[in-house]
Amino acid sequence: MKISFNWWHLLLIVALLLSFFPLIWMVSTSLKETGQIFSDFLNPIPLPITFEHFQHVMVSSPMSRFVFNSFIVAAAATIFQVLTSILAAYALTQFEFRGRYALFYIIVASMLIPVLVTMLPNYLLLSRWGLLNSYAAIILPQLANGMGVFFLRQSFRTIPKALLESAQVEGASDWQRMWLIVVPAVRPMIVAIGIIFFINVWNEYFWPLMVINDENMFTIPLALQLFINSEGGTSWGPMMAVATLASIPPVLAFLLVQKHIISSFLSAGVK
Repeated sequence: MKISFNWWHLLLIVALLLSFFPLIWMVSTSLKETGQIFSDFLNPIPLPITFEHFQHVMVSSPMSRFVFNSFIVAAAATIFQVLTSILAAYALTQFEFRGRYALFYIIVASMLIPVLVTMLPNYLLLSRWGLLNSYAAIILPQLANGMGVFFLRQSFRTIPKALLESAQVEGASDWQRMWLIVVPAVRPMIVAIGIIFFINVWNEYFWPLMVINDENMFTIPLALQLFINSEGGTSWGPMMAVATLASIPPVLAFLLVQKHIISSFLSAGVK
């Protein structure tokens, strides 16, 4: 039994190394000199370390503008998705009304609809409103998320009804019960889905590609493709530098709240 246990750990370590190798290679390539990139392709250790590729990226393109655009879009969409998920989940768990379960099933079913199916209707609608090439064009179709409603509804259902009823007897309104009792009780789950929303929006490529033509409004994924095209697809150092810069915010966001994410999904699985 002990041998089997060790073999499983070895298999997991190998899988972990294979998963992280592309990320390690990306960062390593961005820190290598141009000659070393092609002469020592698979060596993950850059010797000597150089930041010339990052300097080239910052000078040759408005990278700070691209990062700012991505942050504005991801932050705004995340805030709206979390807020709408909280409101919908609270209504589905605390209010008694006809069709409540049917509405919940419709919300869950919306998660199964491919994004490509809704892209064209959303594009035509935003085009008629004159909102193309703006932050609103990227954010508006992402104001709500069925996954957030599903997870928060499941979390809200674990809160004892006696606690909310006692607060109601004391004169607390629904708004107060939601923000002062329910939301603090499930804060780890809210943080977890918020980070997931942020990373998903930050990495979004196809939708911004459809609604944004102005380079000043490009997000990081669009800027990366723009940079690859302008460099002819052969400047590996600068391309990996751009990819590294694009990866830093989501990785930092995950590392800062990883305990909340792990504890939230573990507790959800136990319940």
